[in-house]
Amino acid sequence: MDAFNIKLGYGSKEVTLTILPSEDGIYKVIYYGGILGAIRKYDQEWDLVADDELIAGDLPPYQTEIANDRIEIDLTEQLADRIGEEIDIHLEEE
Repeated sequence: MDAFNIKLGYGSKEVTLTILPSEDGIYKVIYYGGILGAIRKYDQEWDLVADDELIAGDLPPYQTEIANDRIEIDLTEQLADRIGEEIDIHLEEE
């Protein structure tokens, strides 16, 4: 499966995140070329992947900072659920 983008409302802004799926069911979440983290689906729930389970490859960790159009984003359980919902929508459309 190829990478794809999703858009989410985040506070008063909208952010575009790149989702990079892997064959093991992990979806890396990328913002401005850096990896925020990853999520995976257990049963019907989306959960964060522990940092020690995440293989970032050549992706650097995302540096949280407010600059230009970037906003500070933290990948929380609540955000993982919202991202997971968008992934489900994308997968249904394929």
